[in-house]
Amino acid sequence: MHKLNFKKYYFISEYDTNLIKHQDKETNIIYRNYKDEIDIHKLIILRDFCKKKGCNFFLSNNIKLAIKLNLDGAYLPSFNRNFNHLAYTFKKKFIILGSVHNIKELNIKKLQLVKYFFLSSLFKKNENYLGTFKFKLFKSYINKNIIALGGISEKNLKKLNLLNVSGFAGISLFKKKGPFERGPLIF
Repeated sequence: MHKLNFKKYYFISEYDTNLIKHQDKETNIIYRNYKDEIDIHKLIILRDFCKKKGCNFFLSNNIKLAIKLNLDGAYLPSFNRNFNHLAYTFKKKFIILGSVHNIKELNIKKLQLVKYFFLSSLFKKNENYLGTFKFKLFKSYINKNIIALGGISEKNLKKLNLLNVSGFAGISLFKKKGPFERGPLIF
């Protein structure tokens, strides 16, 4: 069986290092909390913890702060249609991630210079539900750097081999303590 090396992205919404201490160094951490005000001191603690652990750390919806705090990059949610960050100076390894649900959002994210596209929802049946067939069809418009999002679990993780994605993202999948079940996939 063909083996892929997936990028993993874990969305966290709390300033709690316990959420990420059981993750391996290949797990990228994205801090995403749209309800509470950002506590820069706690964000720095998370950043330093991730660096010590060897994980990349991204901040959602605030590129200016991500640059100021020397993070690995920023995540732009689908509702962010702002282009102000194009005037900023980035370090060479700064990565912009972004989520898309339709072609209009995809075109905006391309103009925002997004490198990895979080395409949702693959398995979770919500208002953005694509399923595998529509996911593959939509993926053909992007062609590379696709991160599967929405309802990813250990039970359906192996299906990602069939979709030829660069990685996957989630929340509940990563909350499980300990490593993922190893199968025909290599993480």
